[in-house]
Amino acid sequence: MFRDAGLNLLRKAVLPLLLTLLSAAALAHGVAEGDADYLQRVQGTALLPFIYLGAKHMFTGYDHLLFLAGVIFFLYRLKDVALYVSLFALGHSVTLLLGVLAGLHANAYLVDALIGLSVVYKGFENIGGFRALGLEFDTRAAVLLFGLAHGFGLSTKLQDLTLSPDGLVANMIGFNIGVELGQLAALALMLLAFQAWRRSDSFLRGAVTTNLLIMTAGFTLFGYQLMGYLTA
Repeated sequence: MFRDAGLNLLRKAVLPLLLTLLSAAALAHGVAEGDADYLQRVQGTALLPFIYLGAKHMFTGYDHLLFLAGVIFFLYRLKDVALYVSLFALGHSVTLLLGVLAGLHANAYLVDALIGLSVVYKGFENIGGFRALGLEFDTRAAVLLFGLAHGFGLSTKLQDLTLSPDGLVANMIGFNIGVELGQLAALALMLLAFQAWRRSDSFLRGAVTTNLLIMTAGFTLFGYQLMGYLTA
C-alpha cells in the first residue's frame, strides 16, 4: 500500500517538477541579488557562509539538476553513478576555480547556451537518438567536458561581482565544496526517486516522454541564452 501511494505521488510529481524546471531553466546560473550583495561585502575568509551559498546554488541550479537527472536516468549500479557524477564534479570544479581565480573569462550567454545543449545531449542520448543516427560518443568524456562547461558557467557569474581578493582563494574553495555537497544531497534525493519509480511499469513507459521534457528544457535554455547573446 505504501509503495503504491509513493509511486502515485512520484508520477504526479515528476512531470510537474520537470515543467517547473523548464520554466525556470533560463535563470539557471544566476546568483540571487541578496547573495550577490553578501558576496561583494565579504572581506577576508568566510568559509562556512561560502559553503552554504555554494550548496544553495546547486539546489537552485536547474540546469545542473536536469543534466544530472539525464546522466543517472539509466544508471542502475551505484559504482556507475559514482563514476559519472565524479567526472562531472571534477570538470565543474576545475573551471569554477580557474575561471574565478585565474580570470579566465568567456561570454556568459554562449557558455550558458552550451550548458543548455548539454541537457539536450543527455536527453537525446537517453532515448537512443545518437544510435539511430549511427553515431557513438564516449559518454564518460562527454560528461567530463560538459562538467567543464557547467563550472565555467557559474564562474562567469561570479566574475561579474566585485569580490574582495582578501581570502578569495579559501572562499572559492569553500564555495566549490558547498556546490559539491549540494550536488551530493540533490543526487541522493534523485536516486531515491528513480529507485522508487523503476519498480513501476510506468518507468519504461514514461522514459521517452520524460527525456523529451528534459530536452525541451535544454532547448529552452539554449534559445533564451542565444537570444540574449544576439540582442545584448
